[in-house]
Amino acid sequence: MDSREQAGPRVVWAVVESGIGPLLLAAGRDGLVNVVFHATDAVRERAVERLASRLGCEPVEAPGSPLLAEAIRQFEAYFAGERRDFDLPLDWSLISGFNREVLRELASGVPYGTVVGYGDLAGRVGQPGAAQAVGMAMGSNPLPVVVPCHRVVESDGGIGGFGGGLETKRRLLALEGVLPEPLF
Repeated sequence: MDSREQAGPRVVWAVVESGIGPLLLAAGRDGLVNVVFHATDAVRERAVERLASRLGCEPVEAPGSPLLAEAIRQFEAYFAGERRDFDLPLDWSLISGFNREVLRELASGVPYGTVVGYGDLAGRVGQPGAAQAVGMAMGSNPLPVVVPCHRVVESDGGIGGFGGGLETKRRLLALEGVLPEPLF
């Protein structure tokens, strides 16, 4: 066993309750690496297997890990309406190329309570006309909520798609004051 393994697992995960259902948060030494919606047993199992395959290590369930403590605290504050921005180190290793470029622009350039169109976001990264590719980047976002793909909408005012489901997207946009709270 090398000294890094003795220091603890390379990737840890925990499931936290949120205003949109259970979320799986996974982090390593470089920061938060994955957020997974609807983290039921089956979803959680697939997500952990996918992380193991992609990262080359076995993620360990460790809700009390210092690697997750700040992320959990910030997610709780966000869903309680007490936090607008996440200030966490992010591990971008699950995404690359155009998708990473688009997601980094989204994370830094589309603040809480605002939205941006797919085409507008494509233009911001120097690829006007790549709205469909931006949609694909949103679908591959390994860090939803923190990298706010829920803030990307259609230019005609439509809500667009969302990997976590349209109801989840509506609830996140309502939490941020973009949409009215659902009546029921």
